[in-house]
Amino acid sequence: MTLSYGTNLSSEFPTLGGVNSTFLGLVAALLLFASVLAHELGHSFVAIKQGINVKSITLFLFGGLASLDKEAKTPGGAFWIAIAGPAVSLALFLLLTGIGTSVATSGPLGAMVGLLAYINLALALFNLIPGLPLDGGNVLKALVWKITGKQYTGVIWASRVGQALGWTAIALGFLPTLLSGQFPNFWTILIGWFLLQNAGVLAQDATLRSKLSEFTAEDALTNDTPIISEDLSLRELANEYIIGKAQTRRFFIVNEEGELLGQFEVDQMKAIPTSQWPTTQVKDLIQPVELSKTIDAERSLLDVVTLFEKEQLDELAVMRNGMLVGLIEKASIRQVLQRNAEAKPA
Repeated sequence: MTLSYGTNLSSEFPTLGGVNSTFLGLVAALLLFASVLAHELGHSFVAIKQGINVKSITLFLFGGLASLDKEAKTPGGAFWIAIAGPAVSLALFLLLTGIGTSVATSGPLGAMVGLLAYINLALALFNLIPGLPLDGGNVLKALVWKITGKQYTGVIWASRVGQALGWTAIALGFLPTLLSGQFPNFWTILIGWFLLQNAGVLAQDATLRSKLSEFTAEDALTNDTPIISEDLSLRELANEYIIGKAQTRRFFIVNEEGELLGQFEVDQMKAIPTSQWPTTQVKDLIQPVELSKTIDAERSLLDVVTLFEKEQLDELAVMRNGMLVGLIEKASIRQVLQRNAEAKPA
């Protein structure tokens, strides 16, 4: 950016000299990224006002990305977060244009002010294109979400539009070569590839999340959840549930009413002499179950997967009204999705 802007300034103002034009090019490049940062801070400010934390802001070739720790709760919230960035860029365009006309700047300084005004206008308009991952795509997502009542349907629609725009940009980039044999427009092709790749990832993610939100935790219970009674002795546990059975490292302990009392690790049996197994009950060795490792039966599979990722878990106890109804594992979630895919007509 420094070399590009510096070269343009030196050609427009030959008296600047190479060093001065390069320095002004660097200043213009830094102000460009400051404008992009201001754009992302616009998103961040509105997100924070909605109670959403901003994990990071990344600047890259085509703009920036504010990474939020969660999605907006409502379509309206998503809309205002999306529109805030272009609004900041448009405000900077108006401000810089006003400075350029009112102060009557001229020469290299005036050229830089005009360039930054144009860049902010282009940044606002480009990001308003209605396809993900651009801000306009997030606006479209919010509108579809509002109309359909389904958040991930909005993401899928906006992602598909983003993919279509990506293919269109790639085709336009190669158009000069096809029509007149000239070099293709690599910038247009690169932008198209950027849109296509990112929109495709978002579409796949939204499709998966949409499927997960259709099922509850109870739909993905494992077939043989290891649940035992608190009155069971270690000898009965070994004979009925361990010897000759599939290896189980942990059992959930319930009382007569089915309420979850805690858990029992099989390795604990090693510390008890086998002669004491008939008189030692599993409730004597009970261990607590962390609340983060249980989930309500009516919660969606999307919530289950989110909890798996957040807590780095492989399984969860599924509860209903304080009663243990079963266990859910990552493998059982995959099985539910596979059965659903096979059940749908081709």
